[in-house]
Amino acid sequence: MLYSIIIQLERHSYFVKEDVKMKKIGFDNEKYLAFQSENIKKRISDFGGKLYLEFGGKLFDDYHASRVLPGFEPDSKIRMLQTLKDEVEIVVVINANDIEKKKTRGDLGITYDEDVLRLISIFEDLELFVGSVVVTCYTGQPAAKAYLNRLTHLGIKNYKHYPIDGYPSDINKIVSDEGYGANEYIETERSLVVITAPGPGSGKMATCLSQIYHDNKRNIKSGYAKYETFPIWNLPLRHPVNLAYEAATADLNDVNMIDPFHLEAYERTAVNYNRDVEIFPVLNEMFTRIQGTSPYKSPTDMGVNMAGFCIIDDSVVRKACHMEILRRYYNAQSDFIKGKGTAETVKKIELIMNREGITADMCPAIEASIKKAETTGAPAGGMVLSDGKVITGKTSSLLGASSALLLNSLKELAGIDENINIISPEVIEPICTLKTTNLHHRNPRLHSDEVLIALCMSAVTNPDAQKAIDQLENLKGCDAHFSVVISDVDEKLYRRLGINVTCEPKYEIKTAK
Repeated sequence: MLYSIIIQLERHSYFVKEDVKMKKIGFDNEKYLAFQSENIKKRISDFGGKLYLEFGGKLFDDYHASRVLPGFEPDSKIRMLQTLKDEVEIVVVINANDIEKKKTRGDLGITYDEDVLRLISIFEDLELFVGSVVVTCYTGQPAAKAYLNRLTHLGIKNYKHYPIDGYPSDINKIVSDEGYGANEYIETERSLVVITAPGPGSGKMATCLSQIYHDNKRNIKSGYAKYETFPIWNLPLRHPVNLAYEAATADLNDVNMIDPFHLEAYERTAVNYNRDVEIFPVLNEMFTRIQGTSPYKSPTDMGVNMAGFCIIDDSVVRKACHMEILRRYYNAQSDFIKGKGTAETVKKIELIMNREGITADMCPAIEASIKKAETTGAPAGGMVLSDGKVITGKTSSLLGASSALLLNSLKELAGIDENINIISPEVIEPICTLKTTNLHHRNPRLHSDEVLIALCMSAVTNPDAQKAIDQLENLKGCDAHFSVVISDVDEKLYRRLGINVTCEPKYEIKTAK
């Protein structure tokens, strides 16, 4: 039973609509799908029937967008592509150096090369055509070479693109037969070629421009566009949506700014971010060298994002963005003490919070978890349910704070009295004994995933346990906070359930007995 729950969360949570009955909506998702599809179709037509569309951000599970734009579905991008599926061909790009280094997706815990195969499988399940895989920056790296052979054995068309000396500044070299011309030409069949990747730095833009170079030599009309949801170009620079994007990318040194090229060309302000503004003169010159003239006057022109036209309640969106910035602040602090982040990232988000007047009391779970910890003298957690009720969970001899909070929240949602045990001690104790005696764990307490296993076992004979399991989907979108940093196992389980989890930036202090 638990296995089926986890598989559903892992693979299909991207496509499940959130229950929004009790949530205020600030974004019209259906309008967005219609606007976005029409805008892309127009761009295909503008370029004579062939468009290479660079897809930035997360394609399946854009939970950041769904948090800051209440009403935006996490799978909106993929649903939009499904409306164009007869015209769409997908090309997945991966950097050979990422294959060699076994680069891993932090959210999924799998390597980029495995994620490419996962993406292809999901695309095909959705009846979207995957044309090929491109390995960029290829220099014969052993792991990359083996991966190309694997793709061939799997029947997946694959191509090699090579590093170009002087990229991106040496335009003479880049736009030549020794530059883009040396890359293998990707044979495509459809009018809309979506270029996506398992993560940043894969070479999506270079792949698009390489194709345009080759198409031009073959007298094929084609163009390039970019699909990035954030920053939203037609919102003010300091709108909370754009500030939330700055907080989300604080570790990348991305900065929102007024697009100076757009302002000069049209005498209208538009918001973009520093990397696109900085690279635009180079891209503009590349287009001119390849096609004789550039189709764009600004980096904003390259985008096809219509999200800003679909906000229907600005106050709801602003409130959601403030909450997201608060979450990013706590996550940045936790990453810093784990050694995965920097103090500079924390300070950048702190500046945004101070400017916007964002404080911890905006999330009741924070105060609840800290008060519970002070009362019990041990780590504790708090969660705000969709109806606004705050639930707490404390550390006990058998359960950690995250496990207790999960159980207490499920009992509340299922209408089960908090004093009723829905997992029998006879089920929990053998698991604890197994952990300490056979698996040699020092901590006998159950993690959240182990609690779900125990809950599934209890559900065989206990109807209340089954009622609790049935409420798992209703945890999606809830905010949880803990008085200490919780384990990676617990954090990942909470995120799989769609819970927005944050922690105080400190570890549990072990006291001598």
